[in-house]
Amino acid sequence: MQDPFYHKEKRRKKTRMLAADAWLDSAMYDFWQSAGRGYTAIEDFFSRFRISGLKRFFVEIVSDGFSFLAIGLVLVTALALPAFDATVSGHFNKAEDIAVTFLDRYGNEVGRRGIRSDDSYPLDKLPDYFVKAALATEDRRFYDHWGIDIVGTLRALVSNAQGENSTQGGSSITQQLAKNLFLTPERSLERKIKEAFLAVWLEWHYSKDEILKLYFDRAYMGGGNFGAAAAAEYYFGKKITDVNLAEAAMLAGLFKAPTKYAPHVDLAAARGRANLVLSNLVDAGFLTEGQVTAARRNPAMPIDRSAELSSPNYFLDYAFDEAKKIIEASGSTSNTFVVRTTIDPVLQSYAEDAVTSVVREQGEAYNVTQAAMVVLEPNGSIRAMVGGMDYGKSQFNRSIVPNRQPGSAFKLFDYGAAFENIPDYDPDTVVSGATQCIGDWCPRNYSGNAVGRISLISAFQQSINTVPVNLSIKMGRQPIADFAHKIGLTNDFPVTRSLALGAASVSVIDMASSYAVFSNHGYKTPAFGITRITTLTGDQIFEADPEANRERVVSERTVRYMNRMMRAVVESGTGRRAQIEGVPAVGKTGTTSSYRDAWFCGFTGNYVAAVWFGNDDYRPTKTLTGGLLPTTAWQKFMAYAHTNIEIKPVEGVDFQPAPFVIANAEEGQPVAPPVERPPGLKPRAADKLLEVADRLRDALDAAGSQAALAVVPAAPAKSL
Repeated sequence: MQDPFYHKEKRRKKTRMLAADAWLDSAMYDFWQSAGRGYTAIEDFFSRFRISGLKRFFVEIVSDGFSFLAIGLVLVTALALPAFDATVSGHFNKAEDIAVTFLDRYGNEVGRRGIRSDDSYPLDKLPDYFVKAALATEDRRFYDHWGIDIVGTLRALVSNAQGENSTQGGSSITQQLAKNLFLTPERSLERKIKEAFLAVWLEWHYSKDEILKLYFDRAYMGGGNFGAAAAAEYYFGKKITDVNLAEAAMLAGLFKAPTKYAPHVDLAAARGRANLVLSNLVDAGFLTEGQVTAARRNPAMPIDRSAELSSPNYFLDYAFDEAKKIIEASGSTSNTFVVRTTIDPVLQSYAEDAVTSVVREQGEAYNVTQAAMVVLEPNGSIRAMVGGMDYGKSQFNRSIVPNRQPGSAFKLFDYGAAFENIPDYDPDTVVSGATQCIGDWCPRNYSGNAVGRISLISAFQQSINTVPVNLSIKMGRQPIADFAHKIGLTNDFPVTRSLALGAASVSVIDMASSYAVFSNHGYKTPAFGITRITTLTGDQIFEADPEANRERVVSERTVRYMNRMMRAVVESGTGRRAQIEGVPAVGKTGTTSSYRDAWFCGFTGNYVAAVWFGNDDYRPTKTLTGGLLPTTAWQKFMAYAHTNIEIKPVEGVDFQPAPFVIANAEEGQPVAPPVERPPGLKPRAADKLLEVADRLRDALDAAGSQAALAVVPAAPAKSL
């Protein structure tokens, strides 16, 4: 009989599990023991390198240095890639290879652009003192560095920090050439980084002499001249190989600031700069003081080009770019052209006076330093263009670059799109002005007050923000963007929830073109500045026809409604300062957040003008709104422009202009002289007068203090 307590199979299974458990325990024990011994061995190995005290300090510095070096190499590679993309095509920025003479609307010459001479001289044929003057002024260590002069940059920084008036800059000649060949003149950190990498690339691919030759041929030298050879012909009427030391010094002083120190702009400044260049020649050891003495005593005398000082330079730069596009498309083989433009010299002077006088008189109070204006006729022809306060100091044309927000001046597109897309709406339609939030964004009115039910014309007149936002919610934001592009805005912008309040980048010229549509009865009115282009021999290659292919982009109904609403802005809204006696003026103000931009865009029956005020670095102004300085400058220009001309009506505006009467005097009867605007001061003349006034005030103060010191009070009499 089998023992009931004997279970053979169960006992065998328990033994296997115990064996596996024991093996696992022993394996884990052995693993951790081995790991411990390995870690101890590693510690023992690295303990040989353990140091302390001063040695450890230096080792830590070196170790961190290698770490940061690795990080820096990765960062440098990332930054270099966009710069070297500019060299992939193998093409440089195209040099100016055409010469253009510009005429105003009446056929009178107003300026030139492009090449002055296509001669190019080998480096060894250029005067030795000209080459040395350029090196002494721009880059003394040119033949010693590898594209970036670290020593020269540090020296320039120290000189600037000490306030010294030095003519030696921080950028090497190779860096300047890189900018001329590959980059744009914009001032930004990204451009400087690209410039540095491209300078190194140039040093790898070209010899020093080749780089210097390219620099002399491609540098802009002011007055529309590119290259030293062209500049010598323009300023002195001679070949570059024939210039003397004084003339060479003046030319070498133009590389960094060609418009500021151009002798036909400011001869005194040009000679002062040339004198500093001569000092640089002596300091660098290239010449002795005795060798430059004659040049100091007999400074260069350039050709008289004073007639070109009043040229509308911002407009000419714009027209030159447009002319190059037309000429390239025409396939003409000529390189010399005559371009008839739309510019009106009288209106141009009015626009410059209006803008600069307002900034000069009130700019400091509002912390605003720049302004721009574009004036069109209702057909789109440009009559005036002001791209900044001083072309000599900055050639950046603020009137054509789409980099500013229009603020409430954008509401023209909001309400125009509403009238086009919602047939039941008219200026008297009452809508809700209550705040409607889009997500977590809740727009507020400028005054901060809530608005209830309000008519469209009242909302536009008072520049209420909640109404256009509500309109964008009702009809969608895309129709507003489409309407803006259809009537005049040329740049792309994101269709965001704040678009109705002007959250889009625009240009002054595009805003003027957009408003001109409502002055031109609803027809598209792109701004244009060129009417005819011919070769020097008279062969016509382009003729503009503003009436050709006229496209209606806004209905007559919308034109009448919007003009009526814009008239309300000028009569009793935010643009009251724009009123002109006897002239039907309409328009809209605009102010952006933090008061960075202030606008007024509007028109009469005769002219359309858009005005912008702000700062180049986007600094906020001191609560400057569109209803202040922009409307003042706009009104000042329009008052000038409408003197002694026939005043035309504005469609949809109930305003009867005064009749234009030409009186015919009987023979022998005295004729009263016409009322003329008194001559205005040019900006430079006004600056000189202010400087004289300051000096006179200082002299009077000094004289007064001396007189006070000369008066000695009498001693009191002693009592007897």
